Amino acid sequence: MMANLDFLPETPIMHENKHFSLSSELISELLLEMRLRGVQYRRLQTGSEFGVGFSNKPGYAYFHYIAVGTALLRTHDGTLHALNAGSMVFIPQGEDHQLLSDVSRSFQHIDTLGSAPLGEAVSGINTCPSSHPTPSTVLFYGCMEFDLGGMQGLGKLMPQAIVVEANEQSYPGLIPIMGAMKFEICSGRAGFAGILARLAEVAAAMIVRGWIENGSENAAGLIAALRDPRLARAILAIHRDTSREWSVAELAAQSHVSRSVFAERFKSIIGTSPLRYAREVRMRLAGHWITHDKISIDTVALRLGYASQAAFSRAFKRINGYPPGAMRQRSARRSDTVNE
Repeated sequence: MMANLDFLPETPIMHENKHFSLSSELISELLLEMRLRGVQYRRLQTGSEFGVGFSNKPGYAYFHYIAVGTALLRTHDGTLHALNAGSMVFIPQGEDHQLLSDVSRSFQHIDTLGSAPLGEAVSGINTCPSSHPTPSTVLFYGCMEFDLGGMQGLGKLMPQAIVVEANEQSYPGLIPIMGAMKFEICSGRAGFAGILARLAEVAAAMIVRGWIENGSENAAGLIAALRDPRLARAILAIHRDTSREWSVAELAAQSHVSRSVFAERFKSIIGTSPLRYAREVRMRLAGHWITHDKISIDTVALRLGYASQAAFSRAFKRINGYPPGAMRQRSARRSDTVNE
């Protein structure tokens, strides 16, 4: 006979490894759902005085790499960050910001500056005056689709800008990427633009991973749950089997705690019930399949175990507030806006 999980005590196994939630297994599993795809890249060369603005693009992220010289980053809330050669910046929520030579400089929007194609989705902008034989600052910028999949809640916890300095110890894997990007930017060898675009996507993914592992000590919500072995096991189970109709009892058993303790702790840290979280993960995955992978709605419904497309559409609308077909239309309009 199965014991009543409401009366099961918290077992010692929940304390066996306090760092379980930061294990490579869990981090890797969650990061598999992350999608970063560059839609626009620019190599920018400037003189000693410059000001470049970037507009607000929800659902996208910005990436900057300073190869030569310095720049001042001013974020949406007015915070200033001094950037030196080798600095990388990731702006996860796609908020408006500027790169300036100094705080008093006015700026032009990046899309108003004349550019020349360097490769697929990559262009070059040169604002360096003719009186300057070499540019004072050289940087590489990217605008990327940024989809965290079932980890979408992490986006709200991330800072406006994550700045990584050259040789920063918290991101050791980025050091060779930085060196490779500088070489490609400065050498101008055949195919350098395409290589830069791929390196930028890898660097951005490594910055997100590093933030999850090292840079989010004070974050609440999902990060706190990932650090709690009582909840991390259940979250991992949800992400591994999105088509399963989980019950609270089953998720509590994954966590080796009673159903009541699990449900209360999950809601207090995550801010929603375990079953609501599982449904949101499922519908975020469905949204990715529909908008990015262009899978038909009936096929998505079948993959997720729904008896009919109508049943899936109702469940999708309960979570997102609109039917799956509307999500595909919204995604198409948003892509058109970014590429204008």
